[in-house]
Amino acid sequence: MTTTFPPAAPTRTSDGPPPATRAVRPIPTTRLVGVELRKMFDTRAGFWLMASVGIVSVLASAAVIIWAPDTAITQETFSTAIGMPLSVVLPIIAILSVTGEYSQRTGLTTYTLVPWRGRVMTAKVVATLLVGVAAMFVALVVGALGNVVGTAVTGLDATWDITLAQFGNIVLANVLGMLMGLMLGVLFRSSAGAIVGYFVYSFVLPVAFGTLAAFQEWFRDLQPWVDVNFAVTRLFDQTMTAEYWQQLGVSTLVWLWIPLAVGLRVILRAEVK
Repeated sequence: MTTTFPPAAPTRTSDGPPPATRAVRPIPTTRLVGVELRKMFDTRAGFWLMASVGIVSVLASAAVIIWAPDTAITQETFSTAIGMPLSVVLPIIAILSVTGEYSQRTGLTTYTLVPWRGRVMTAKVVATLLVGVAAMFVALVVGALGNVVGTAVTGLDATWDITLAQFGNIVLANVLGMLMGLMLGVLFRSSAGAIVGYFVYSFVLPVAFGTLAAFQEWFRDLQPWVDVNFAVTRLFDQTMTAEYWQQLGVSTLVWLWIPLAVGLRVILRAEVK
């Protein structure tokens, strides 16, 4: 009785062609940005935060129509009324876009599919900027409709007193606010800690700096250079001068760009649990 063995697999000699391999292409950045945008919407908290952009804009416009005097029914009034609550909502959206990877334990999956974390964080930054700009255009449209309705109710002529440059400054102010939220999310990597840090930054520090400037003359001239809220607020209600832009650059460098760079470095090197 003889035993039959299957033929041996062919072996590649040094002179033969290399075996065929399948080329693996990296995930496109546009797809990463689309995924990060979808993450902002696909949870209940994210959905209602996004929906609150439109809800807050409508409620603020209605409040201006109902309670503002007739002389205040202008586009600037509507833009200011809408912009103030959005300046609180938008940074929280940016915070959750980062901290969700850690609080919901999706970071292991995300960083396994995209091992270079810098691409993921770049996509988060781009998604944050897109949401901030889109929210400002939604607020502009709702404010314009409120201005039309308000003037129709009062019988006055519509006043369009927001220039393109002023609208650009408002967009920049809210984008900086969202980036501040992103920075806090990167530093803390905890939703609760980052949100508490944001409210300290938004409400406690301005009061502390304002009180110090009121009672200490030496700090009065220094405040615009170290108080980032003071510098950003000027984008809403003043014509920016060269000195104001310099103060905005210095204050954001100290409070935004340097901490953001430190937080990104930690994210790129820290272990994800």
